[in-house]
Amino acid sequence: MLRKSEALMAATFFCLLMCFMTAPGHAQGQPQRGGRGQVALPDGSGKEEVQVQCTKCHALGLIANAGGNTKQEWADLFGTMVKLPNDQRDAIADYLAKNFPPQPRPQAVVVPGPMSVSFKEWNVPTLGSRPHDPEPGPGGTIWWTGMFANVLGRLDPKTNEFKEYPAKTPASGPHGLAFDKDGYLWFTANSKGYIGKLDPKTGDVKEYKLPDDVRDPHTPLIAPSGTVFFTAQGANYIGRINPKTGEIKVQKTPTERANPYGMVFTSKGIPFVCDFGTNKIIQFDPETLAIKEYELPNAESRPRRIAISPDDIIWYSDYSRGYLGRLDPKTGKVTDWPSPSGPRSQPYGITYLNGAIWYVESAIRPNVLVRFDIKTEKFQSWTIPGGGGVVRNMKSTPDGNLVIAESGVNKVGLVLVGSKDANSSR
Repeated sequence: MLRKSEALMAATFFCLLMCFMTAPGHAQGQPQRGGRGQVALPDGSGKEEVQVQCTKCHALGLIANAGGNTKQEWADLFGTMVKLPNDQRDAIADYLAKNFPPQPRPQAVVVPGPMSVSFKEWNVPTLGSRPHDPEPGPGGTIWWTGMFANVLGRLDPKTNEFKEYPAKTPASGPHGLAFDKDGYLWFTANSKGYIGKLDPKTGDVKEYKLPDDVRDPHTPLIAPSGTVFFTAQGANYIGRINPKTGEIKVQKTPTERANPYGMVFTSKGIPFVCDFGTNKIIQFDPETLAIKEYELPNAESRPRRIAISPDDIIWYSDYSRGYLGRLDPKTGKVTDWPSPSGPRSQPYGITYLNGAIWYVESAIRPNVLVRFDIKTEKFQSWTIPGGGGVVRNMKSTPDGNLVIAESGVNKVGLVLVGSKDANSSR
């Protein structure tokens, strides 16, 4: 049995652990939902500490809805977040596996095809970082936001060397990121309501504080002019920053609880955004921020991420329905295709590369990387060797590959497109 001090440490860790879990499911036996996402945890050592500690950062309902794991899966998962003595690790894993065992999950449907890929994956230096967004950088480097570690990270895949840059304000929750033409790295501070600009040469961070009601900044995007556009998901705003003057302008979305999320530019510099809280895609004028909405035909659609092909066709991952969607802004026509692993596959991170749309089925364990050939309308897919742990975003590199951030398993990855090399993990 765990001593009280050990149980308290475990409970504190468990609070962090539960923030990673997103897959739907229910705990077995005793746990029942309470008001506002609370549950009655099963009896056992550490119960009171979990109830006290975990509610400091989230509702206990997240525990019951975590999807469950085997003992080894729980141990592997929290091994990416904290290093524990073996006896303590085993006690926690036993408790979780007994009370929150694996629930039915959608199964991977891996589609063969002509394309070959290989995966190179790296564990990021700080345990429990929760890498959220990746960004290809100068010289083939890979950058990411360490959301829970309050850092921006840099990896040189050629040398396997890491460097982490702390945000200036504690608990900022670095989320999205993008380089500008001068080499500065912009990021959204999800938890502290500002947009940050990192100078990679010095490590200095400049903060642009957003209005108090513009909380939850999510995705940054840099225009060729240098203007920084952003979405503020929880507050239902889109906005822009003039880096030269510091002027910030924001616009609330027409639809309540729209949750503006991912963003792309057309070839003419028009921003398009997916409204994850609704079945809508929006575009807005980069000068006036006036918004135009495109309503998707299925009321259940929830576009979570967005991509664009060179012909200015909008593509989106329909998270709630398990579909890949296509919107032609000129005609308003919408076409969609069921994702290979089915309606519960939860397509998430998405990007365009070399005549194809690439995205990840995030509810499948391990996550599945999917390629959709635009010309032939054929799918091909691969399981991600390191697990993926919910790939929330992915981007193409200048040399025709993909970078991914694997949140729940504390990794970043490089997908070598066309490569037949063996997969590797460090």
